[in-house]
Amino acid sequence: MTSLILPLHAPEAADAARFGPKAANLAALCRAGLPVPPGFCVDAEAYRRQVAALGLQQTARSTFAAEGPAARRHALEMKLALLDRPVDPALLEPLLAAWRTITAPAGALGVVRSSALVEDRFGSSFAGQFESYLGVDSEADFQTAVRACWAALWSTRALRYMATHDLDPADTAMAILLQPLVPAIAAGGGLSRTAEGEMVANAAWGLGSAIAQGEVAPDRIVFGRDGGVLAVDVGRKEHRGDCTHGHGATGRPVAGTLAGTPCLDEARAAELGRLLRRVEDVMGMPVEIEWALDETGFALLQARPLQVGSAVVPDDVWLKHPQLHGNPAGIGWGTGRACVVSCECELTRVGPGDVLVTRVASPALSHVLPLVGGLVTELGGSTSHLASLARERGIPTVLGVPDATRRIPDGALVAVDGVAGVVRWMRRNEAPLPGLSAALAG
Repeated sequence: MTSLILPLHAPEAADAARFGPKAANLAALCRAGLPVPPGFCVDAEAYRRQVAALGLQQTARSTFAAEGPAARRHALEMKLALLDRPVDPALLEPLLAAWRTITAPAGALGVVRSSALVEDRFGSSFAGQFESYLGVDSEADFQTAVRACWAALWSTRALRYMATHDLDPADTAMAILLQPLVPAIAAGGGLSRTAEGEMVANAAWGLGSAIAQGEVAPDRIVFGRDGGVLAVDVGRKEHRGDCTHGHGATGRPVAGTLAGTPCLDEARAAELGRLLRRVEDVMGMPVEIEWALDETGFALLQARPLQVGSAVVPDDVWLKHPQLHGNPAGIGWGTGRACVVSCECELTRVGPGDVLVTRVASPALSHVLPLVGGLVTELGGSTSHLASLARERGIPTVLGVPDATRRIPDGALVAVDGVAGVVRWMRRNEAPLPGLSAALAG
């Protein structure tokens, strides 16, 4: 059974068919000598054996074979059984052995992360759709986190995402990644290639959860292809993600002066730029990364293929209209009616082709992405989970736009430049652009 759990540095750990692309990509970076926290990969076969031990194979097959209430009932049965019932004893013993190795230092905290076979692939990142558990400090909580990662494959959010990609959860499986928690001073993400041929990184204080969940407007650092720093735009980082024993990532306020202070000095920023370029070289493609910085230096937490669109020149008539600037997600140009919402309960107002304007760039918005023609948020950055989901769908997106929900009128015609990071709108008494009247009438 120990063959189902391998150290992250083992050559076999780079097998995405066994351990999922998330773990496999980190294993490849680890083997290349890049700074990756040590840990263990749990083979997706362990998930399959747990499903078999619980007698759930037929229930899994019945979920997408059924329709309506019956399908929802089967999915709920899968989720609850995987979440609530004990881990098969034959699996539990090697799992606990690996966990004890990670948490052997007194007071050490661990991380349990999903590594589904279907995530972190080109065109299906599943960014923010599965679960990760930070600050796990007891064996009881560890077992709960493992079961919750397995059960996340059957969550409503993940099932909706799979349905849009013609994926059946019964045909895939969930691997798991076990690592020590990085006590981050600052963290964020990075894109190794923009439409302009540069590189970009986001940074915020504490753990990277605040950026990933789109809860802050992070620092934005632009690099040349050599990794040199070209520009730094300081963000609005009013709170930080920290971790306490057994409570995962929790937010707390950042002191006023620190909220507007760059997270990385020039030397650290340049080091991050070089690291981002090295990850692209190892993976042989444009990449998106997640990183953390503690007292020992940088650590790579994730790397996935990056989808980036080409720059589009807007119609000249738009250049005279009011505009706001933010962090571009790197995809295209689009127009539509602004649908300004202040909370998730208003998302039912979003219609086909609308430009959704909201405050938090939460990955929970993923279920409305198939509808929208553009996306604008007040918080979030180019490396948030929502930005990743928008990129793979080709949706023009700008995040971290100050006062967007207040300044952009609901119902106004909006143009979103997801490459330049600019949002423009027409005032209500202005005529729409030629050729758009018919589209707006629909």
